[in-house]
Amino acid sequence: MKFQGHTRLFLRSFEGRRMTLSGSKTIRHVSDMPSDSNPKTSKLLEAYVDPSYLSLKTMEYFDYLSNIPRWHMASFAVITYVVYYFIQVVKRPILAVSDGEFKKYLQKNIPTLENKFWPTFWCVESRAQTVFASILRSKIIPNIDYDREVLPLKDGGAVALDWFTVGCEENSPVIIILPGLTGASQAEYIKCLVIAANNCGMRTVVFNNRGLGGLELKTPRLYCAAKSDDLFEVVNFVRQKYPKIKLGAAGISMGGLVLGNYLISHPEEASKYITAAKIISVPWNTHKATESIEKPVLNYLLGRHLTGTLCGTLRNCHLIRDTNIDIDHVLTNARTIKEFDSMFTCKHFGYEDVDDYYSNATIHNRLDKISVPLLSLSAADDPFQPLDAIPMKEAMKSSHVAIIVTARGGHIGFLEGWWPISAKEQYMGKLFSEYFSKALIDKDGEFEKVSKHLMEEYKKRQLSNDQIPQPDDNEEPNQPLMT
Repeated sequence: MKFQGHTRLFLRSFEGRRMTLSGSKTIRHVSDMPSDSNPKTSKLLEAYVDPSYLSLKTMEYFDYLSNIPRWHMASFAVITYVVYYFIQVVKRPILAVSDGEFKKYLQKNIPTLENKFWPTFWCVESRAQTVFASILRSKIIPNIDYDREVLPLKDGGAVALDWFTVGCEENSPVIIILPGLTGASQAEYIKCLVIAANNCGMRTVVFNNRGLGGLELKTPRLYCAAKSDDLFEVVNFVRQKYPKIKLGAAGISMGGLVLGNYLISHPEEASKYITAAKIISVPWNTHKATESIEKPVLNYLLGRHLTGTLCGTLRNCHLIRDTNIDIDHVLTNARTIKEFDSMFTCKHFGYEDVDDYYSNATIHNRLDKISVPLLSLSAADDPFQPLDAIPMKEAMKSSHVAIIVTARGGHIGFLEGWWPISAKEQYMGKLFSEYFSKALIDKDGEFEKVSKHLMEEYKKRQLSNDQIPQPDDNEEPNQPLMT
């Protein structure tokens, strides 16, 4: 009987209460039952307890709860949340980097690493951090008056380079900034970093991808995470323009993937031209990133928003319609980023399928090829990148890569303080300025010494890898191979 389980609870809860068994004496407690009682008798007792009595006690119980003063309940809720915030939310960031000179340098020169990250008290959830960070920054950071330069590319295309050099000296270092998937130079997170750099006397140039930043396409080609040839030309152009100036590079979200692929594909050139690099909220493993962003419900809604923005960009690029891709089909049927990439991106850039494209774009398994000191900032709760996809173990083996992981922060969120009202209070802006001001200005030459030491380690590791015997193509299949 369904009532049996409930009566057992009330027998234990209301000891000494009067309960009447039909056709027998009054029993006030289970212990009052005769000693010769058997399990069947106990079941009868539980089954025939007067239901009207239990209903009355239930009503009294809920009546008590309903009469608790509201301020008592509110106080209890606030205290519970405060305890949760201090225990589960406020934590010192994890620094994943191999023991050595780079780790010592970061611990000595980046004071923010030694402090706990205090997410905005009323906004700690990952999706809330992602959304509210974008809204607040767009409200408190005004548009920046850039100096635009259009760079013609070798294939006939063009990209817009937006410079911000107000108040900087002629010998000030330059930082190339790569926006995210659909971002441009006026994106709120880009303006946050530009202002942070400018406050430290550093010049910035925002590299707007083809078709973005208000510049129309010159050729029927867009951009993707796996292709870094446009960045290759941008770096060469900036280096030729300022041959004696230290150059840094920073990528946010998909811009971090493009920058990472450039560092991996061109290690020798990158080490000569770029002094230091930084990536923020990068989707290290694009396979897991797309799986994460498609999880219901909030992640999926964020992904739908981004997909809609991608489709809007594609809709405005009229030259793309001259290709053999059915653009109307893409715009009508793409609901997720993976569907968009499957219908358009992989075909547009000649990949076999979307998995082939993602395998070429991902960088989590190629950190050993990076030869420029690279600092990364990720959040453990990033809805675009699960924690198990952040290559912290790989960073512990890399000579040049250090990954900072905060417990909270969402995707390009990292809101800190009770009410973030200025760009100076942005956590990612502080890390950005601390790292690049030390690495690029480098008054005492300490970073240059560290970089030389890291390069020596990198060359030793590459030489060691080159000396590992490679399997012979003519070797018998069943013969064990050396790895």
